[in-house]
Amino acid sequence: MSKTELISEFVSKDVIDALDQLIASTSEGEIKNCAIKVSTAFEGDTSFEPIIAGPEEAKLLASFKKNLTLLIQKTWVEKNDEAVKEQVLYTLEQFCAYIEDQKYADEYKRFGQILSDVVYLMFGPSSKEPSFEEYALRIDPEFGIFWWYIQNLPENVDWSNEKCRAVILLGMYFLANY
Repeated sequence: MSKTELISEFVSKDVIDALDQLIASTSEGEIKNCAIKVSTAFEGDTSFEPIIAGPEEAKLLASFKKNLTLLIQKTWVEKNDEAVKEQVLYTLEQFCAYIEDQKYADEYKRFGQILSDVVYLMFGPSSKEPSFEEYALRIDPEFGIFWWYIQNLPENVDWSNEKCRAVILLGMYFLANY
């Protein structure tokens, strides 16, 4: 089964297409519309629209930081991964400080690294395996959909700050509500 066939069991074709369009687009309006469409797959408690529009962004950052810090702190890890856990907490603090200053393009890569490290802490070395995306979808579809989203984002980008903002806010939106 291909990745597209697998994810289509969990999200609509509209969401899959919106993610592809979000990644390819340079139009701010289109980026925002696609981000809103993708957010529907995350089933958050609140609408993503006021977040991407601006008024709820600070509240999202606070919720994201609190929830992710708790998730990291509560995750049991092997003794040899304690240093990774401490490094992720430190990196998260730095990331949030820069995001408060609206430096999304500067923080895009760090955001991806934080997520990769947190998932590693949660799932161990299996999170680095090619089959992890399918595993995540099967054991926790909500998280699996989020991981599908993250795995579809390029590692390195030369995007506008506004596009990076939309992409990062989407990830934060899921994690703030997870």
